[in-house]
Amino acid sequence: MAGLKTASGDYIDASWELSVAVEELGPEAEPLTLRVTGDVHIGGIMLQIVDKIKVKQNWSDHALWWEQKKLWLLKTNWTVDKYGLQADARLRYTPQHKPVRLQLPNRRMIRVHASFSEPVFRAVAGICRVLSIRHAEELSLLRAPEEKDKKKRKGPALGTEDEFDLSGVVLPASAEQQPFRGMPAHFSDSPATEACYRMLSVSWTGLTPEHVLKMPRPSNLVEKAQINSRWLSSSRSLMQQDVRENEQLWLRFKYYSFFDLEPKYDAVRITQLYEQARWAVLLEETESTEEEMMVFAALQYHINKLSLSADPTEPAGEQGMDDLDSALSNLQVKLEGGTSTSDMLENLTAIPELNDYLRIFRPRKLTLKGYKQHWVVFKETSISYYKSREEALGEPVQQLNLKGCEVVPDVNISGQKFCIRLLVPSPEGMSEVYLRCEDEQQYARWMAGCRLAAKGRTMADSTYQSEVQNILSFLQLQRASPDAPAAPDAEAMGTQWLVSPRYQKKFKPKQLTPRILEAHQNVAQLSLTEAKMRFIQAWQSLPDFGISYFVVRFKGSRKDEILGIANNRLIRIDLAVGDVVKTWRYSNMRQWNVNWDIRQVAIEFDEHINVAFSSVSAGCNIVHEYIGGYIFLSTRSTDKGRGLDEELFYKLTGGHEAL
Repeated sequence: MAGLKTASGDYIDASWELSVAVEELGPEAEPLTLRVTGDVHIGGIMLQIVDKIKVKQNWSDHALWWEQKKLWLLKTNWTVDKYGLQADARLRYTPQHKPVRLQLPNRRMIRVHASFSEPVFRAVAGICRVLSIRHAEELSLLRAPEEKDKKKRKGPALGTEDEFDLSGVVLPASAEQQPFRGMPAHFSDSPATEACYRMLSVSWTGLTPEHVLKMPRPSNLVEKAQINSRWLSSSRSLMQQDVRENEQLWLRFKYYSFFDLEPKYDAVRITQLYEQARWAVLLEETESTEEEMMVFAALQYHINKLSLSADPTEPAGEQGMDDLDSALSNLQVKLEGGTSTSDMLENLTAIPELNDYLRIFRPRKLTLKGYKQHWVVFKETSISYYKSREEALGEPVQQLNLKGCEVVPDVNISGQKFCIRLLVPSPEGMSEVYLRCEDEQQYARWMAGCRLAAKGRTMADSTYQSEVQNILSFLQLQRASPDAPAAPDAEAMGTQWLVSPRYQKKFKPKQLTPRILEAHQNVAQLSLTEAKMRFIQAWQSLPDFGISYFVVRFKGSRKDEILGIANNRLIRIDLAVGDVVKTWRYSNMRQWNVNWDIRQVAIEFDEHINVAFSSVSAGCNIVHEYIGGYIFLSTRSTDKGRGLDEELFYKLTGGHEAL
């Protein structure tokens, strides 16, 4: 496209020279110089580049990257003028897909090709397709911590001994992949890819206490908050966020809202979720009591034992039929509503109530802890308590509306202590009340009612009975079996790596092994998948499960505080003592927005409650994406035909970047 030249060799038309570096020619090669005019299309420039290089290869994945603007020029029908390219633009002709090294939830390393040109949300979906993980919207990518942030370790870090390579995998064109030899077809190509599938779907059994001790673990809420500052933005591409080829990133479950976990289809997803749960417990990212830790240790011990002989390509035998039967019965219950029409009408008019004698304690300053017995009535989402049963027709001593409250278990099985700690929102902050139950049965009924009421639901809700059963089965796991026989391989396997460093220090192996084996009696009959699912459920039962922490400064406050973001609520936490100050539920949220100039998030709740804060420990966009992400996940449908509304995700999470 030569312009007209004068006798002195100068051009007199509107063309100019554009400089393009071509990655394939190597870092030392001189950039190509192309002569262009404003009405040339981007596609035309790419054709000129390929003509000039004279290298025969497939260039279909290549595109132009504008370095100064951090912008991919992907609209090939746009002209140079439309993009606003000038002669000083530095362009690179580079592949859109590049290899990255990912540390998975199980702490193993894998190399995959990822899209550097699409938003991270879509790039993660592509990675999850290769790894056979459904519901990729629950996961995202974090930057690996800087070397200087890591504690100095001796020997190689966990999982770096062998890196699995899936960068050459080509997925079949059809979205629905048929399994081949018991695994997704693309894993059956070679012994190396088969080994990779085993790593993804079977837990690693080679852990030692040293592995656990070597891993950096947060010692306070501020350190827990720092982890969340490293999330990549889902609305921008890897290239826009300065991620380099072969850089190490972490792939993790970001949103603690796990949709449709199905053993038949989710072998990799369940294993990786179990691994993330296991490390959260071992590294004390999620707090657990001594009894709970023994249950987690027993489940790990059981999973470890079964994993040594597990073949991920073998179907789960009769389990498959059980899954089918349970799926059909679940479907039947869903279709029929589980009840006749007359029962349903009765359920709508008669909401179940609880009333019983419980011991109640309300902590006040300068008082010793003393429980008093009261007659307590639990109706809809409120608890009222009276001095005695006879006075229940009059005015209660106090009535508490549990909607939006925090419900925290305070249980010690061996000490026969079954307490429910309620932090109830009030104009002055949170008022604290302890309910002490007589036994497990009473505790399970009241605890289930409190959890539902906190979400604004009553005991007429269809999940009430299953919630009671879940609580009882978790308590059952913590109950010791007096005649637990010693397993000969327990000592050989070692038990200290099964508990967090705090309990490694507290107990000698000789004390620890009998306790873990005692707890193991309650889980010894479980299959490998059931044990992993039970571990995930037990993790979900912990009081501070699924809370992501941020250091923030609330408007009008002079000190830093902690904001906890969970799948259904926001929690204001005192930074000094770690106590919950206030809870706000998403269901009461009317709107939220971000002032990007002053980097402040403002939220309006029902009853004209306004909350505003700026983020100290992480970018404002990360906090905004967390809140929007959870609201987006709550819109997911069980209708298999309905795909994800990706545009809605960007709208809710991307802020000004999505526009």
